[in-house]
Amino acid sequence: MSAYFPDVNKIKFEGPDSSNPLAFKHYDAKKKILGKTMADHFRFSVCYWHTFKGLGRDPFGVETIARAYDHAPSPMKAAEQTMEAAFEFFTKLGVDFWCFHDRDIAPEGSTLRESNSNLDQIVAHAKQLQSDTGIKLLWGTACLFAHPRYMSGASTNPNPEVFAHAAAQVKKALEVTHELGGAGYVFWGGREGYETLLNTNMERELDHLAQFLHMAVDYKNEIGFKGQFYIEPKPCEPTKHQYDFDAAACLAFLLNYGLENDLKFNIEANHATLAGHTFHHELEFSRVHDMLGSVDANRGDPMLGWDTDQFPLDLYDTTLCMLTLLRGDGFKTGGLNFDAKVRRQSNDPNDLFYAHIGGMDSFARGLKNAAKIIRDGRIDKLVGERYAGWDSAFGKKIENGKIGFRELEQYALEHGEPAIVSGQQELYELLLNDAIE
Repeated sequence: MSAYFPDVNKIKFEGPDSSNPLAFKHYDAKKKILGKTMADHFRFSVCYWHTFKGLGRDPFGVETIARAYDHAPSPMKAAEQTMEAAFEFFTKLGVDFWCFHDRDIAPEGSTLRESNSNLDQIVAHAKQLQSDTGIKLLWGTACLFAHPRYMSGASTNPNPEVFAHAAAQVKKALEVTHELGGAGYVFWGGREGYETLLNTNMERELDHLAQFLHMAVDYKNEIGFKGQFYIEPKPCEPTKHQYDFDAAACLAFLLNYGLENDLKFNIEANHATLAGHTFHHELEFSRVHDMLGSVDANRGDPMLGWDTDQFPLDLYDTTLCMLTLLRGDGFKTGGLNFDAKVRRQSNDPNDLFYAHIGGMDSFARGLKNAAKIIRDGRIDKLVGERYAGWDSAFGKKIENGKIGFRELEQYALEHGEPAIVSGQQELYELLLNDAIE
């Protein structure tokens, strides 16, 4: 097997004083934080699409990046070489997991049967490489957005024949994810939405999307796949409005159609900001509703209004992300998947390592900061004091449903105007700053 990253050896932890860009300064896989190793806290994963298939193309220009594994006499040979390059990368970087779309790892054929055959061949190769290296599949998914047949959606398409093709593609993607021992499967509705309501029957499309997911749940049970199903919220791009707009919209959808026990959320940082939220908000909303399953780690550019999928280097974001994860007792099936791509100008193979090392170190620092906040306890103490009234006999009566509007009116009449107490936002922000290292 060829070496596609010959200049790079296994990435090691060298500590914060190291000046080696091909070494971890903060991510020490075996170091324990709050009783768990860093590797177990993060369950780091590398995405196949951006890392190995993202070659610098954007809406305004062609590909700018050439990779040695792409040079092959046939698309299938290129797919085999790409898989070998991927596992070389995973091994040298030192991650335990990877993720893929079906059409990333195997080329689409002229028929569905040919596409399935291509996928089977590459999956067999991936299964052997997993066995050889010990690297595992975090989750798989199907690309239901790139081909022209899906220009008006997949499960929400006005044409039932497209719905059938999408179902067949997901059926196969579920089978190969199961074959590879995937810990989960993601549904990202890349074009499950609309450009204009003038030509859209929203009610029917939402019903069809729910039918599709129920069918997937039924087939998952039929084949004995035990992995977790996820929905990945995203508000727009490529469509004007997508039905999986944000975590709240997804939860409402799942509750309405009786799917809330079958799916959790795969939260992506850049999707959160496109929806007008913070990454922290989407994570915390998901956590408090017991819907947080997995995380796509990236960031957007606040000066740009699209999905730039940059590597996560903001220490405030990584600290708050890890604070939410620690408070939710961490990942059960999911992990931190780097759904991020090097910039169009970054065409050296080593740039892939620099990017992932930077992201992994940023999350390691975020974990240490979050653990410090929890150990310090001042923020939690302040929040407890702010809500202390709800722990009183009066507050408990309200929370336990033992009191109604008549009694509350009488209480307000007897006790007069409530005291106004500072929210102390500046103090909380100061304490967060103190924890950032």
